[in-house]
Amino acid sequence: MATSTVMQTVLATPVASGLVKNRSRVSNLFSATYVPRLRGSASKRVQCKAKLDDQIKKIAESGSTPEPKVSPKFLDLFAFSGPAPERINGRLAMIGFVAAMAVELSKGQDLSYQISNGGVSWFLGTSILLSVASLIPLFKGVSAESRSEGVMTSDAEMWNGRFAMLGLVALAYTEYVSGRTLL
Repeated sequence: MATSTVMQTVLATPVASGLVKNRSRVSNLFSATYVPRLRGSASKRVQCKAKLDDQIKKIAESGSTPEPKVSPKFLDLFAFSGPAPERINGRLAMIGFVAAMAVELSKGQDLSYQISNGGVSWFLGTSILLSVASLIPLFKGVSAESRSEGVMTSDAEMWNGRFAMLGLVALAYTEYVSGRTLL
């Protein structure tokens, strides 16, 4: 603020025409010539904030705030409230529930039989593939919320994952208690 005030005072004071050497024809048209001058070894530094002001105006006009990026640190991603654990578990539960129901409908095998007869290797392979595919965008700093539009939102994915986790646990518990397949 002080720099702005000093600059305005320096620029607002007219200089006598006799003090200015090398006057051009254009400067003769004006009644006073303004020459900014620095005293001694003083240096002034001016910083332009026009770009920042333009960005603030655009954000205010659009009415939305930009989405914050996800921290790409491993511990931040896998924290208790981080973006990775629930999203990855939800995706695995959605695949697991649909696969368990499809095998149960087509072959009539319950969940424990599916897991004990080759299901563990399929589960591990699918878990690794989906975990890596889910972590790649997060390590790049891209959040799921920034990529969700329309019907396929990140909130819908979270709720579907939660219901799939509950459905998979309920399926296993029901088949264990009843001793037979659900369908």
